[in-house]
This record gives sequence, structure tokens and C-alpha cells, in this order.
Amino acid sequence: MTFQRPAQYECLRDLTATARGDMHATLVIQHATLVNVTSGEILSDIDIAVQGSRIAYVGKDATHTIGSNTKVIDAAGRYVAPGFLDGHCHIESSQITPTQFARAVLPKGTTGGFFDAHEITNVLGLEGLKLMLEEARTTPMAAYMQVASCVPSTNPEFETNGVTIGPKEVAEAFTWGDDMVALGEVMNFPGVVYGDDTMLGEIEETLKAKRIVDGHYTWAADDDKKLSAYIAAGVSGDHEVTTIEDVVARLRLGQYVKMRRGSAWHDVAETIKAYTERNLDTRRMVLVTDDRSPESLVDEGHMDFVIRHAIAQGVPPVIAIQMATINTAERFGLSNDIGIIAPGRFADIVLLDGPLVDVKVGMTIAAGQVVAENGEMTVELPNYPYPQSAIESVHLSRVITADDFIIKSPVENGKVDVRVIQVRENHVGTIEKHMQISCSNGHVELESGLSKMVVFERHGKNGNIAHGLLAGVGFDKPAAMATTVGHDSHNLMVIGNDDALMAKAANLIVEMQGGIVVVSKESMTKLPLPIAGLMSEAPFEEVAAGSKAISHALAKVGCTMNYAFMTLSLLSLVVIPEIRLSDKGLVRITDKGFEIVPLFI
Repeated sequence: MTFQRPAQYECLRDLTATARGDMHATLVIQHATLVNVTSGEILSDIDIAVQGSRIAYVGKDATHTIGSNTKVIDAAGRYVAPGFLDGHCHIESSQITPTQFARAVLPKGTTGGFFDAHEITNVLGLEGLKLMLEEARTTPMAAYMQVASCVPSTNPEFETNGVTIGPKEVAEAFTWGDDMVALGEVMNFPGVVYGDDTMLGEIEETLKAKRIVDGHYTWAADDDKKLSAYIAAGVSGDHEVTTIEDVVARLRLGQYVKMRRGSAWHDVAETIKAYTERNLDTRRMVLVTDDRSPESLVDEGHMDFVIRHAIAQGVPPVIAIQMATINTAERFGLSNDIGIIAPGRFADIVLLDGPLVDVKVGMTIAAGQVVAENGEMTVELPNYPYPQSAIESVHLSRVITADDFIIKSPVENGKVDVRVIQVRENHVGTIEKHMQISCSNGHVELESGLSKMVVFERHGKNGNIAHGLLAGVGFDKPAAMATTVGHDSHNLMVIGNDDALMAKAANLIVEMQGGIVVVSKESMTKLPLPIAGLMSEAPFEEVAAGSKAISHALAKVGCTMNYAFMTLSLLSLVVIPEIRLSDKGLVRITDKGFEIVPLFI
């Protein structure tokens, strides 16, 4: 079975003939209660006729389009809505391939999304981005890709990644097809504001290609000079909003605001108050995930869950659905193709069971074909072959030992002042905390409640090792976690409170060529992620079970945060305030940009 998404001009004659009744529809939905996201109405007893992958007719009676070979679905009064769209997502963060991601989200009503594959691009460069694009094209999803803008996320002074991307590569990627729709989130926001040639060059290439520029801006919203400079560069949407003030400032300056409810970052409840309390116009408010772990996809859902969550905050169901359909499509200039149940658009449609507030997806239609029903896929998706270069990406040539985790102190014995990264549950941000801790024989001794964090450069470039201290992880017995999922440079990140266990976990990751390992003195739990050290091509159900096992293993040693791994995996993402650890050291965001600061004060 193929899922074709032709341009509208390629099929307009068939669409108009079907609407007239001169050509039989391939699919007709009858007696639907339509969630009309363009008018904001609920319309009863509506028929929808589909020709191939696009909608030809929406009205009161589609019997004139029905022939002997037309598939007819009686909605029997059920609500029918456009397929849900995720306006900002990194598929790799769900630890599964595009094929398995499609299998996971299509039964939950997500028929498309805007995917920034900057995780795999940081490891493999344009080769990785192209692999994601080509695989996504084999699925029923309306998968629109973005060119990774910040590879590395800042510049090589602050971190080491696998491959560097610049304006030339951005321009090349936009030649791959119309489904390369945007420049991915521009995380080096200080570079944009202060005129970095590479950042502005990438944006220039994007605008010349008549594409969209997506944002990532974490400075305070009350500095309108910096925010104006960022937006003036062409950045027209942003998902780094955590307060009402963030939303208000961006909307007033013309940006689309993306409100996220990921597995471990819960920003919708606060940011949606810009509508529920201040009654701001919702036309530029978009619901996104950024991102969902595989276990949360199974346990909670995808965009269906985010829509339900918005409704629970007081958003009327039709408006919540608009925020995940038409608003998203309009943000990317694609409402002539997706986000609406209307003639000419792709037939990406969900049938909902029960009350509208439940957002319970009973059937998903993508590109005019029924692809999922009652929570299960009804079509098979082919496996996508990955080259050897994508599955041999961990380049550490030596055995890691317990000595690698010793933090040498500036005094032989006594007390020293240190910077500690304070982890925050259900928040992407950290806090820089200053503490006094003990030293013995020239080594730092861990205080109760602290863990070590060590980052090893794993791309085979320089062999860097950097050390830091964490508070809030919660380990209450000897334990370690190691992973190659360390946003965004994805070096080998090890967290723990026992040097020998940390070495054991790190070497297991190298042996597996990527993934996640949690070890204690009693147990070991592994989740192999061999594709770029980020993803598994195993069925998503298996990966979700493995992810849940990692969560249980972390909880057993005291790390009980909600979807803990999602939070821990961000601790090397240096573009998020206040302080992080890369392979170059502790990186802090200031009002002027990024700076490396010492562990010892």
C-alpha cells in the first residue's frame, strides 16, 4: 500500500469532477458531526467525499459521489475533526524511528507534524537529516521536516558535536523537496541578536528559499529590544514560552506561540492563561509536544493528550482542536493542504468516540485511507534500512575507568565552594546553585543528595572529558546512569554517585553503540538505541517497555521524577538556562550570551 500526497494541481480535475458527481469518490463519510475549525462551529449530519488522498466535497449529501467501488463509512453522528498536527517535535527524542513513530501516533489521531531532526543531524550531519526525511516519506504521516539550524546548538567553543551545519548546508537541504518547510528552532538566540554571521546566513538562505524560520528564545520577555532583534531577523514562531508574559510579548510582536506539553515539561497549564485569563486571540496559539517519551506515548497519548490537557485548563474543545490543526497549518503556510476538513485539502481525518471533551480517537484516516481503528494500525508499514554509518556512531577508543570520574579539588583537604546544577522536575530549566562541600586527599567528596555528572566527547574528535555536580537527581543508593542521548551534541553523558558503577555504565553504552543504561550494585537495565545512539528500529511497543524499565530502574535508586530520563537527557543542552555541562565544561547563559564557568568558585 502506498500513501501518495500529490500537489493539489495534480488532482484538481478529479476533485472537481467528484464534487459535481461526475466521478465516484474513493471514500465517503456519512452522517458526521463536523468540528469545523475554520468557522468554529459544530455542524451536524455532514457528509465528506474523498477522491484519492484529498477531500472533494463537504456538505449535507454526498450520495451523488458514491459508486460501486466507493468505501462508505457511517459516522452515525460521531464527531469528525481534522487530523491532529504536532507543531514542534523531535522524533528522535521518542527514541524510535519515523516508521515506528507513525505507528505510535496515527492511532491517537496525529496525522502530521513539523519535525526538527536536529538530534540526528548533530551526530551524522545532513546524512542523518536526509535519512529521517526519506523514511518519513514512506509513512502515512504528513511529515514536514525542518533543517537543523544550530549544529552545534551554540558554537564549537562551548561543545563538541559530530558535524557542523552552516548556511551552505541549509540551502542544500531546501532543494530536497517541498516537505522541507522550515529552518528548525534557532537556539543560538544570542548569535541572532548580536549579529553572528553563521546564524544570520542560515536565516537568509531560509528566507531566500521562501521557507519559515522557527525559534527558541529563553531570555526574559521584558527585554523588548532583544526580542525585537530576534523577531526582526525573521524568526516567526517560538516554543520556549513558560509564562503568560512570554506569550503576551511574542503575540504582540507577531510571532506564533507554541505551548508545549511534553512528557516532562508542562508549560501549557501556565501559558494557556494568556487565553483563559487574559482572553488574548488564539489564532496564533499552537499546541505542541516537544517531546514525548515512548512510554508516555503509550501511557498518555500524543496530540490527543495535549488537546485533552488544554481542555482541562478551561479551553473550549473546538478552540483546543484549532490549536492543534488549523493554527498549526497556518503557522507554516500549509492550510491549503492540511489542518482543515474542506474541499481540496488532504483527507487527514479523525473520527472521535464519545463526548468531544474526551478526544477519544476511534478511527484515523490519513491521505484518504483508513490507517488505524480502535487504537490499532490497520495497515503495515515497511521497515526502512539504515546504513552502517548510522549504527556505528560511538567513537570512544579506550576503556573508561573509575578514575575518569574522580573530581580533583583545588585543596588537598578541607572545604571548597562549587557550582551545582539544580535539576527541576517537569521543567526544562535548571538553577545554578552555590554550595560548600568537603575535599579529601585532593578529591571532591559527594555530599548527601548530590550526584556527579561527567560528559565524554564521543564523536572521535578530541577526547574531552568534563565534570560537574548535580542536585535534585535523588539517588539514595549507589547507582549510575549512562546515555548517548545528551541533547543536543549527544556525547556520552554519565550521572551517578559511585565511580565504579559509572565506569561500568559508560562502557556498556560504548559496547551497545548507544542507548541508556542504569546500574546499581544489585541490578542492570539497558535500552539499546543503536541508530546514531538515539533511536531503535524495534517496534515502538518494545521501546516503550524498555523506556518504562529505565524509569523503574531510576526510581528504584531514588530518582522518582516524572518521566525522569526526559529531564536528565537535557542536562547537557547548553542553550537552556541557567547552567549545563558540555564536554567543554559548565556553560552558563548570561544576558550577553554563553560563557564557560569553572566548577570551583
